[in-house]
Amino acid sequence: MAIPGHDRSPADPGLRAGRAPGARPLAGHLPVLYRSPLDFLGALPRHGDLVEVRIGRRPLFVLCHPDLVRRVLTDDRTYDREGPSYQRSRRAMGNGLATCPQAEHRTQRRLMQPAFRPDHLARYAAVMRRTIGEAVDGWRHGQRIDLGGELFALATKTAVRALFDAELPPAEGRELHEALDTFLKGIYRQTLLPWAAGLPTPGNRRYGRALAHGQAYTARLVEGRRAGAGTGGSGDVAKDVLSHLLSTRLPDGTPVAGDAVHDQCTALVLAGSETTASALAWSCHLLSRHHDVAEELYAEAHGVLGGRAAAQEDLPRLPLTGRVVTEALRLYPPAWLIPRVTTTETELAGRRLPVGSMVVFSPYVIHRRGDLYPEPGRFRPGRWAEEDVPADGPAADRNASLRAYAPFGLGAHRCIGESFALTEATLALATIAARWRLQAVPGAVVRPAARAVLAPERLPMYLYAR
Repeated sequence: MAIPGHDRSPADPGLRAGRAPGARPLAGHLPVLYRSPLDFLGALPRHGDLVEVRIGRRPLFVLCHPDLVRRVLTDDRTYDREGPSYQRSRRAMGNGLATCPQAEHRTQRRLMQPAFRPDHLARYAAVMRRTIGEAVDGWRHGQRIDLGGELFALATKTAVRALFDAELPPAEGRELHEALDTFLKGIYRQTLLPWAAGLPTPGNRRYGRALAHGQAYTARLVEGRRAGAGTGGSGDVAKDVLSHLLSTRLPDGTPVAGDAVHDQCTALVLAGSETTASALAWSCHLLSRHHDVAEELYAEAHGVLGGRAAAQEDLPRLPLTGRVVTEALRLYPPAWLIPRVTTTETELAGRRLPVGSMVVFSPYVIHRRGDLYPEPGRFRPGRWAEEDVPADGPAADRNASLRAYAPFGLGAHRCIGESFALTEATLALATIAARWRLQAVPGAVVRPAARAVLAPERLPMYLYAR
């Protein structure tokens, strides 16, 4: 007998569409998405591979199967970066690579790609090593800190130094962190409650001030470089993203427009700070709860590094460190909600989707499927070891879990800074593990904050020198 709301499609054999239960009149699933979005999203695969959720009266379709994710994220003509959420992001962050629609993406990607070549990454890694070493040298034995805040300061200072060849004084860094935190909370609320965005509430006023602060900071970065001698900071050779943008000439011979430079830098300040800090914070949190893995990691890091900060050439000798970061990104992907909007009528899992339908990919949902990742809620870095990959799996594909892993997205829009982020997170985690033992504060509850980047609300931690 057919189940109401479930269909099967020849285009997606074996996949089914369904509806999430519990929608309230008028509000739909808004209350639960606001209060406990991860618990709600994590339960959706039991209702189908494509699950309809209600945002007020508007349907939203959540991709709960990796085949549908790959189909949507690799077809950016049908599933474009449009709709209210991206319009709001563009008003806040500009029309840069992180927010632009499909029609502009290839041109922008080509513009930005040279600044992320391997030779640039080697220079960035040298900056990472110096900044990481300075940060951990400043910690004290027995100190209690908000590790999330410390790691944000580290990631932001690293991004500003590496990508913009500039310094970030501590006071300015704290102000920027507060502004970005307020912005990320505010834009998540405004995406869920767009009708409330224009109300003169205290939260909206804080959001407006945070937005202005972040934009002003980017403007100072760009104008400070323009006022300097040459476009390359210490010289005229483009050695960072900002110098690349200011020295590049477009095919018609004109420089990159000022607003385009500002937009790209605004997104990089956010991506280079919050996302990397989030990956590091969750890695440290998980290690503090799994002492066996933490001791294995210490043995690896100490054996390779001794007392020095990690360098790029150490990465091949830090396989467990890399697996810890990989597993933390599986459990807590920073970009946990990725929306798309259909540009033409289409079909997924037997469900017809009209033009303008919102489709959402959540790595958090896919990364916790038990058929792809045994014991999906358990922190198991060993699952990423070559010898731990099963010989068979779903659809007899031993790489199913690897293909479903997408903390940086898929397709043409895959994050351009993926190598930058993974390099920094691995170098920082190895350096910390070799020098410090992290102990969770007894009784402290660590939970994800409901905002645009999935980070801990608070991460209180004791530090003990090794």
